[in-house]
Amino acid sequence: MHIVQQVEAALEEIRPYLKGDGGDISLVEVTDDFIVKVRLEGSCDGCPLSMQTLKGGVEMVVKKSVPQITEVIAVEG
Repeated sequence: MHIVQQVEAALEEIRPYLKGDGGDISLVEVTDDFIVKVRLEGSCDGCPLSMQTLKGGVEMVVKKSVPQITEVIAVEG
């Protein structure tokens, strides 16, 4: 499976939890140096706890599923 597909599958694991709080996440890019760029959407966009969710939840799940990933960051727009 291609790395982008692996990351998408990992995001699918966490998506129901985000949607349960009125938010969502979409994959923007996986860089050549294995940084995942995502866009937080809905209530996750601008939420004061979004960085905690990103690092403590999303990044943990993605790195567990795809060990090559070094970091998950949120991008705007």
